[in-house]
Amino acid sequence: MGSIYLDHHATTPVDSRVLAAMKPFLETHYANAGSSHLAGRRIRKHVATAREQVANLLGCGVGEVLFTSGATESNNMAIHGVARRSQCQGKHIITSQIEHSAVLFACQALEKEGFEVTYLPVGKDGIVSPGDIKAAIRTGEEGTTDRTVLVSIMGANNEIGTIQPIKEISKICNEASVVFHVDAAQYIGKIPVNVKELGADLMSFSGHKMYAPKGVGGFYFNSASKRMPCIQPIMHGGGQEGGLRPGTLPVPMVVALGKAAQIASSEQEQHNDKERQLRDWLWSSLRSNIEGLKLNGSIEHRLPGNLNICVSGIDAELLMLRLGNIAVSTGSACSGKSSAPSHVLKALGLSDKEAYASVRMGLGRSTTKEQLEVVIKEFTDSVQKLRKLPSLR
Repeated sequence: MGSIYLDHHATTPVDSRVLAAMKPFLETHYANAGSSHLAGRRIRKHVATAREQVANLLGCGVGEVLFTSGATESNNMAIHGVARRSQCQGKHIITSQIEHSAVLFACQALEKEGFEVTYLPVGKDGIVSPGDIKAAIRTGEEGTTDRTVLVSIMGANNEIGTIQPIKEISKICNEASVVFHVDAAQYIGKIPVNVKELGADLMSFSGHKMYAPKGVGGFYFNSASKRMPCIQPIMHGGGQEGGLRPGTLPVPMVVALGKAAQIASSEQEQHNDKERQLRDWLWSSLRSNIEGLKLNGSIEHRLPGNLNICVSGIDAELLMLRLGNIAVSTGSACSGKSSAPSHVLKALGLSDKEAYASVRMGLGRSTTKEQLEVVIKEFTDSVQKLRKLPSLR
């Protein structure tokens, strides 16, 4: 059958329709969107169309969408931009222990500048308690770490697929007049989203998590929010994207993101149903064939295509080697070179041994039952052989 790709949380393949949409802008429609001549004006119309397609996916106005290089840049734009603009009001930030490194490291950098960050724990299901956020918000003296200026919580976790109660958290932040940012890299394009109903002030997302190329993403800001200050730019240049993201627009990538958003708007629910059914069948089959499997994270509040399991008695890295052409992972692709156990799984209460024995599978649009039948067989055989070997940890 060849290779089987089950790592759609790390990245998705570029949809053929997305590739077709961007190709002309690599070959013939190559003018700079900032140029004032006719060719440039024509290109700007395509950029405007892409912005409208993304806005339709999010349920927001076209003026509330900025294009960036991806969620990492957007996360830094939100966290550093809000913190530095708001530091005269307060210097306290709230996030969770299971955030992506782009959020955690941005917060750690601000700690070196005098900010204080509260890293909230999660339950065994990987969900952040809205009550914990409410209790952590500080309303003390302005200009000190006694006042909270930003809450940053991811929409869905990249390792365990847990979906967070964004709407409830938004309500709490609104009542406390605290800016709320959502890292939505695993959220937007995978499940239906209406940002106005969710109520967040800022959202970050990436194209390569939703079948667009790597290197393009977006940033949503709620223009109607009364609690959000102007964001201080973290880059400076020609003033593109409202001055928040200067630099020549990568038009082919922007067009690709727009097309990917359009496809997601019309097809994501049917893909979700298919992925959820296959995921549940895969989990049931593996559990029937292999003893000692444990699901990491919530099964109810979970991305449709995500399965993260702890396989007792094995080393997940060795399992990946045995699986060969079946692409699964042991955690976030952004921390894949780290030898430390996953900080997400540790936050759930797993031991180091359990974290090292955990595997993430990410189903996508192209995943078939026939492929998963092969996965079940190969996975079962590999686990049984590994369990006969002496432990390496």
